[in-house]
This record gives sequence, structure tokens and C-alpha cells, in this order.
Amino acid sequence: MKKWHVIGIAFFAVLLAISIVWGGLWLYAKRDVVPEGARARPQTTDGVLRVTDKGTMMLGGLTVDEAKDRLRRQAAALTGMTVPLQTRGSSQVKRTWTMAELGLSVDTSGAEQALGKLREGGIWARAKYRYRFADELTVKVTWNTKLLEQKARGVWGFLEKHEPVNATRTIRADDTVAYTPHHDAYRLDMRSLTATIRARVEQAIEASAQGGTIAASGVIPMPLTVVHPNVTLAKLKAQGVERMIASFTTDFGTSGEGRAHNVISAAKSLYDWDLAPGEMFDYLTVIKATRESYGFKEAPVILNGELVPGIGGGICQVSSTLYNAALLAGLHMTERRNHSLPVSYLPMGRDATFAEGAIDFRFKNTTGKHLIIRTETSGGKLTVKLFGTLPKNVAYKLESKTVEEIEPGIKEVPSASVQPGSRLLVSPGKTGYIVETFRTKLVNGKAVATERVSRDKYKAQPAIYAIAPENAQPHGMQELGRSRKEVVEDGVTH
Repeated sequence: MKKWHVIGIAFFAVLLAISIVWGGLWLYAKRDVVPEGARARPQTTDGVLRVTDKGTMMLGGLTVDEAKDRLRRQAAALTGMTVPLQTRGSSQVKRTWTMAELGLSVDTSGAEQALGKLREGGIWARAKYRYRFADELTVKVTWNTKLLEQKARGVWGFLEKHEPVNATRTIRADDTVAYTPHHDAYRLDMRSLTATIRARVEQAIEASAQGGTIAASGVIPMPLTVVHPNVTLAKLKAQGVERMIASFTTDFGTSGEGRAHNVISAAKSLYDWDLAPGEMFDYLTVIKATRESYGFKEAPVILNGELVPGIGGGICQVSSTLYNAALLAGLHMTERRNHSLPVSYLPMGRDATFAEGAIDFRFKNTTGKHLIIRTETSGGKLTVKLFGTLPKNVAYKLESKTVEEIEPGIKEVPSASVQPGSRLLVSPGKTGYIVETFRTKLVNGKAVATERVSRDKYKAQPAIYAIAPENAQPHGMQELGRSRKEVVEDGVTH
């Protein structure tokens, strides 16, 4: 009897223990709160957003419904966060979108499903799931930034249709220099905009994870990149074309049609010639440009000290007029030679000849700034103007002096029409000259320095007499028959 009593007591003890364990297990499995330490972490798969530990939301201790509700509220707050964008300036354009409209999506389904399983299955399965419940649940956050770009370009894309416009310089009819400002163009800076909005979203994720509310988003100025034109106003003004610094005029009103054509054509080629600081001006390039664009006509040229018919006569009036303007601007000549004969349109010592393949006219822009050459041909006058930089209190004056006269010689030529022992004057001789030219620098109207810029020789032209052939000297005949190198001044060779 005693034995059965003990067995009964043991049985009830085991049954009580089982009931206690089972009851505890049931209570554990039936709990409707999220296990302590459980949290939800936003996870991005596109690499656009960067979420730190501050963005982790604690869910432990909340009921399953509370945890789900908190996840949903955070998702709604993030996707519903408004982003106002506005351009700067007088013509402001403002648009406001939600982050959902700008491509942000928050998927809490995975985390909600994991929370829901705390209520599913039998007691044992639920207890085991709760025991093994993951410490960290994943909330998927993705941002399709192409939608942001699409929205922005749909409103402000018109800005990108404009191209930058260069600044311009105009030399007016009254010889003043005017500038027109450049116009910049603008492009949407999508990289900067994306970075700014991303930072706001990341801050909002952290704020909501810590239990705070997502604050209203302030206006984001639409970031723009400026596209400057190649020629800005500052760059153009830095070239230093401030005013007309020199001008010189010569007359070609008595020139024939061919010579006038050549003068006008060479002047057209020279028009608006731009010399950079330190750049060399070479008149040969003007001749080549003129030949290509206009061609040359027949007009008198100087061949070995004599005026003869040729092609291009008159081109040296352009180089000579430019030479005087360059001297008055204080420039220094690199290569320049006077004509072998005096010219009618300039004082002796002030001309600059050109002979293709033999004589060139060159000077260097030593002003330190750009130099613009302008030409005008009207009323039979040629004017060359130089525009650039020269102190307003500085000027130059030129003076040429004849330092020596060269008596003409006598040249005898045989002629059958002349009786033996007599001679006939064919053409009188002309005196030659040696001329020195000086340039004086004036500062505030006072001479501060004078330099000799050239010493030029103009050949004397001999008097020509016709004599009987039998009176001609043998050596004279040899002299007449001797070949000379042809140097065509004031014209071109072809």
C-alpha cells in the first residue's frame, strides 16, 4: 500500500512538472512581443544610399503589430518626404515632389513576414522560432535616381538648350572701342543634386529610427554648372585693345585703275589683322592673302631703280602707310627697307618697300598686349589705324632730314639717229639722296628721347644721252649688255 502511495505521489509530481514546463513553454511561445534586442536595418542594394548604425530601428519589446506599424510608418514617412527644388535668380521656378515620385521605395515585407511568423505554427514550433529569432531584420531601400533626373530635366531642361555666347569687341566708326559682355550657359548638376537629396534621406532614416519625426525639407537650390564661352569679357578685355594708339593716311587719288585696285585689295587683306603680344607681323602673309582673295592687276613697279610696267604696283603704299603708323605707335622694326627711288605719297625716309623673294617688311608687336590693324580706303585716301595699349600721355613724332645729295651721272646709249661726234639728251638725270629719319618720344607733350630709326639711300638717276654707235666705248657696250638681277619693288613676280 505504501508503495503505491509513493508511485502516485511521483506520478503527480512528474505530471505537475510537465504541466509547469509545458505551461512555461506555452507562455513563451504565445508571447506577442518582439524578442529583446531585435532591430530592423535599412539595406540598400544599389549603392546610392549609405545607412549607418544610427539608421537601425529597435523593435525588441514592441508587440508584433506595433513593430509592423512602426516599420510601415517609417516607410511611409520616407517615401512621402517632400523635396522642394528651386532655381536661383530672378526667374525662379519651384517644384516639389515626394521621394516616392523621385524614385525612392521602401520594402518592409520581409521584416513584416519575419515578425508575423512569431504568431504562426504550434507551440513547439513557435517557441523554437522565437528562440532562434534573428537579431536583425532587413528593410530594403532602393532609389531609382533616373526618376529624379527625369523630373528635373522635365522642368529645367530648357536651360541646357542655351549655348554660351562669346564676348565681342567692336571698333566704332568714331574709333572708340566698345565691348559686349559674354553670356554663360548652364547645365543641371545632377551629381550634386543627387548627393544633396541622398544626405537628406539618410538623415531622415536616422531620425525616424531614433523615434523622431522627419522634419519638413527646406528648399534645395537647383545646382547648376556654369559653362563659360571661349571668349569671356574679362579675357577679351585682358587683350588690351583699349583705344586707337596711332593712325596714318596717304593719298592714292591719282593712281590708275590697276594701282588703285592693288592698294584697296591689300588694305582689305590687312583689315582687322590681330597681332598677339610678341607676335611678328610679316607683310608677305598679307601679299599671299591678297593674291588668293583678290588677285593683282597691272600697274607700274620699280625694277632695278626704274619705273616699268608690272603686276601689283601699289602694294608698297599699304606697307609704307602701315610703317608710319607702327612708328607712331612706338613699335620697333625687324625688317624694313626704303624704295630705291623716292615715292610721291610720302616724304623720303618714311617708306617701306616690298620685293617678293628679296625684300620684306616685318615688325614685332612689343606693346605687351594685342594689336589690331584697321584700314580704310575712301576718296582716294588710305588710312591705317592701330588699336591697342599705349599710355595716353605718351606720343611719338617723326622727322626726316636729307643729309647728303648724290649728283646724277651720265649714261650714253648708242643710237643710229645721232650723227657722229654729237649726242642727244633723252632724259635728264635726277639727284639721289641720303636721308636720316628720327623718332622722338613725347611724355605729357615734352620730348624725353630721340632715336634715329633709319638712314636711307635713294639712288641718283643718270642723265641719258643718245650717241652715234661708233662713238660708244667698248666697255660701255659691255656695261649695257651686262645682266642684272631683277628685283621688282612695289609689285609681285607672278
